[in-house]
Amino acid sequence: MTLFVGGFLKCGSPTDVINEILKTDINNLTLVGNDTSYPDADRGLLVSAHKVKKVIATHIGLNKETGRQMLAGEIEVELVPQGTLCERIRAAGVGLGGVLTPTGIGTEVAKGKEVLHIDGKEYLLEKPLHADVALIYGSRVDKAGNIAFVGTTRNTNVVMATAADTVIVEAEEYIDGYLNPNEVVIPSVFVDYIVIQQPK
Repeated sequence: MTLFVGGFLKCGSPTDVINEILKTDINNLTLVGNDTSYPDADRGLLVSAHKVKKVIATHIGLNKETGRQMLAGEIEVELVPQGTLCERIRAAGVGLGGVLTPTGIGTEVAKGKEVLHIDGKEYLLEKPLHADVALIYGSRVDKAGNIAFVGTTRNTNVVMATAADTVIVEAEEYIDGYLNPNEVVIPSVFVDYIVIQQPK
């Protein structure tokens, strides 16, 4: 199963849902996220618990356990430039066949990928990235599933909500009513389940 997990390091991550996964026998996940956080936090806990067989992320440098497992051959790591990762997810969400980017031309990133020549310039064809399940965070979520964010907590959560078969949002604050439409960043049409975050 491919699993999107929102967040940028510890910011805007669905920690309670991740903790519930840790209690199960779920494993062999392909984890897609901006990073693998830290060994003892959110996405990093899934790696530390050996529930992940492959990581697709922009960096893993702050999680020594991800690096250790990669060097030991216990986990596969695909590093993707940050903008490219978000665009690949966005492409899946809006039904595009891929995105063209010059980022990665002439580097390891380009190996095995199609290169297109357009108006005298080279571009990599980066294919859409879709998930079976997206675990995302919301600062405020109303009873319909509309989501609002505070500050930078929106990070990868927004684009991930559009490109998964099932979307579970973990709400820091649950509104038993409806958000002001001007606050809504992710509309309810993308959300399948709401989990209310437990007080810390």
